[in-house]
Amino acid sequence: MDWDKLRVFHAVAEAGSFTHAGELLNLSQSAVSRQISALEESLSVPLFHRHARGLILTEQGELLFRTARDIFAKLAMTEAQLSDTRESPKGPLKVTTTVAFGTLWLTPRIRDFHDLYPDIQMTLVVDDGELDLAMREADVAIRMQPPRQPDLVQRHLMTLHYKVYAAPEYLRRFGTPQSVEDLDGHRLIVFGDEAKMPVGNVNWLLDAGARAERPRRPVLRLNNVYGIFRAVQSGLGIAALPDYLSHETNNLVAILPELRGPNVDTFFVYPEELRHSKRIAVFRDFLIRKIAELSGGAPAAAEE
Repeated sequence: MDWDKLRVFHAVAEAGSFTHAGELLNLSQSAVSRQISALEESLSVPLFHRHARGLILTEQGELLFRTARDIFAKLAMTEAQLSDTRESPKGPLKVTTTVAFGTLWLTPRIRDFHDLYPDIQMTLVVDDGELDLAMREADVAIRMQPPRQPDLVQRHLMTLHYKVYAAPEYLRRFGTPQSVEDLDGHRLIVFGDEAKMPVGNVNWLLDAGARAERPRRPVLRLNNVYGIFRAVQSGLGIAALPDYLSHETNNLVAILPELRGPNVDTFFVYPEELRHSKRIAVFRDFLIRKIAELSGGAPAAAEE
């Protein structure tokens, strides 16, 4: 069925005459009449009874009009929703990030985001692997390294600094190391071989100030940051952790302030096709504000 002819039919059925429909469609009366005749011929059924006082739908015409009216009503609703989306973001937003960052930093802040944008339905996937944004496994990723795919938009969010932490309970039992060399006599928690980390020497704490003849033996190896964080919280030992975690709990004590590990840059990443998505824009700006609160500075300009 020809879409243009259906559009003309809908206008004629609404207006009740070729003349009024032509005025609405900016067509001549004869052009409208030809479109209706062509539609009737293609369907092999009459759609209107024609008489001096105007047009009346036939039984077949009534059936087609009900269907056309539903179609145009749905199109009008969709157009309104698209317009609303430009003004008030709504709809699904699937976000993925690492287990530690998603669980400990992002999740507690989602309530604030929901209060601001209640019509956005967020799904959060925490995974230390990388979901494929190009295949729409997620809309947005917060990653601890730049994306390798060339067709992704990226924005630098913040730099994570690794520092050395212990729980107060651990320090009461075993004392506080005063120098890097003192780590030789302490329980260290480090990453296992299966850990997916964006830095080269992920277990730099084992080497810092260590003597070659006396290698340090960790008390525990774990494959992700969240697991190490929980182990430190329990009082098991000392570990290197990203500094944002110290803001999320009251039982981490920074020790050996002169000892710093590698820095990790964090990126906000999404597919090029979603560059103009209002949902992504407001979520990005929300994260920038929250990160500025964390550092006590002003939000940076949102540029890719």
